[in-house]
Amino acid sequence: MSEQMWNRAMQQRAAGQLSQAVATVRMHLKVKPRDAHALHLLATMQMEAGDPQAAAVSAERALALLPGQPDFSATLASCLARLGRFEQAIALWEGLLAGQPDHAPTLSALAAAYAMVGQAERGVAVGRRAVALMPGVPHAVGNLAIALTAAGRTEETEQALRAGVLQAPDDRFLRATLLMQMHYRMQDPAEMLEAHRTFGRMVPAPRPPAIVDPDPARPLRVGIVSPDLCRSSVANFLLAALQPPSGVTLVAFATAAHHEGDPVNARLKSLVHEWVDAFRLPGGDLDACIRQRRIDVLLELAGHVGESPLASLAAKPAPVIVTAIGYPGTTGVPAVDWRLVDSITDPPGSEHACTERLLRLDPCFLCYAPPEEAPEIRSPAEATPFTFGSFNNHQKISPETLQLWAAALQAVPGSKLLLKSSLAARSSREQGRDAHLLQRMDESGIDRSRVELHPHVATQGDHLHLYGRMHVALDTTPYNGTTTTCEALWMGVPVITTLGDRHASRVSASLLHAAGHPEWVAKDVADFTRIARDLAADRPRLAALRASLRAQVKASTLCDAAAYGERFHKAIRTCWAQACGAANGS
Repeated sequence: MSEQMWNRAMQQRAAGQLSQAVATVRMHLKVKPRDAHALHLLATMQMEAGDPQAAAVSAERALALLPGQPDFSATLASCLARLGRFEQAIALWEGLLAGQPDHAPTLSALAAAYAMVGQAERGVAVGRRAVALMPGVPHAVGNLAIALTAAGRTEETEQALRAGVLQAPDDRFLRATLLMQMHYRMQDPAEMLEAHRTFGRMVPAPRPPAIVDPDPARPLRVGIVSPDLCRSSVANFLLAALQPPSGVTLVAFATAAHHEGDPVNARLKSLVHEWVDAFRLPGGDLDACIRQRRIDVLLELAGHVGESPLASLAAKPAPVIVTAIGYPGTTGVPAVDWRLVDSITDPPGSEHACTERLLRLDPCFLCYAPPEEAPEIRSPAEATPFTFGSFNNHQKISPETLQLWAAALQAVPGSKLLLKSSLAARSSREQGRDAHLLQRMDESGIDRSRVELHPHVATQGDHLHLYGRMHVALDTTPYNGTTTTCEALWMGVPVITTLGDRHASRVSASLLHAAGHPEWVAKDVADFTRIARDLAADRPRLAALRASLRAQVKASTLCDAAAYGERFHKAIRTCWAQACGAANGS
């Protein structure tokens, strides 16, 4: 590639003109299609543009022309990992390590990749080596955190992230990851709020866009920005909001790519008026994209979860920003005006715990869309020991959760506990993860002989089918289940929860009230134990619930999409009206 053309492409790339830079390289490749270095540059740019499939093709071509080139192998491995082809990526990275056993970036990449294929403890080992070789490098800490989480070492995950934040205090990604992690353990509410405020001070200051027509009654353009516009927990509760009244245009900004053929993704696309694949935008362009589409009210659905777009919204690309559904607490970001809650999750007096105004959507801030392909309800075999169960994310299995579960098991002699999550081993190489969780249970007074760890299953149908093996579901605290609570109810299984002192530990209480079963909400451990004992002692009642619960839930507030949609859009209109009032000086 000529120096002149190379420099032009790099200048365009540095200026954020990624599409022009790609075009420059492609122009060169038409003349010299076997230029391996140009192909490699094209691959890196395609990755930056959010197209790992095309990037993998370019990287493979480059590596075929110059076999053994370390940079080419590393780029191809990254592309393959983004595509979920972790085994192939691992083979490439391991090949690189054979020549450079202490190459820290490769070790770090392997930490996350091993976690994805069930070799979490191996990932922890190489992740620790990477952090030791690259102290203070945020992505190394982040990948170690992924491996620790996959290994079930949730407390160590938080410790690693806290250490990383101390070494790299200005890194927003590490701070955001820590903020999410903090919800899994009991934390001082004041510390939680200050940690979120600190993040808010790190992002750009808002520059509110002008409200061109501050008319509270005019038609609205409502934006929805999320990485989870696909089959996901967020989508389970978004569908009811996509039934707008006349005068509302819905614009979706998908900030993450999704598998082709995802039926939920296709359904969401059919329900909105405009769809933007925002993940293809160069960095920093999401703000401009939202402004260009003249969004009046923007719904942010991720908070600090995963690859969140939250920091990109900090300059306030819409007059009104509402955070909803995806994050169990305040964001701390000054540009976010409102947080969607209800009077159970965030009762009056909770305002001091967040930086947003509370938008209470009573009687429940969520509306559940049951899975269309849910299997028929079935009951455990008659001879089956009484079985409690939980299919919640293993990160939610806190010391407080284990205390609740231990009390329930003790109250029902001979009972069992069925757990299903990505923690449960699918092969012999994953057994170390089980041992770690079972050791924690031993320490909490739960006999491991009474526990069954069921591995992750391939399909949603298989997952829902497993509810037929439990009699009663036990919730987690301080981070409740949400989708899992609703799924259990839909499959005819009662859920016992406790009413905590923060949003994350009150969500199941809100869902159970909406479903018509507030009697399963416990005040404390003793009450939790009493409810468990009473349910276990009345098998006929459980059988009747198994037969009737789905119909009850379907007819309840929890699943009333039409009523929820009306409340939701009325609330959004209220937020807009208040913004108009402020703009008009009233």
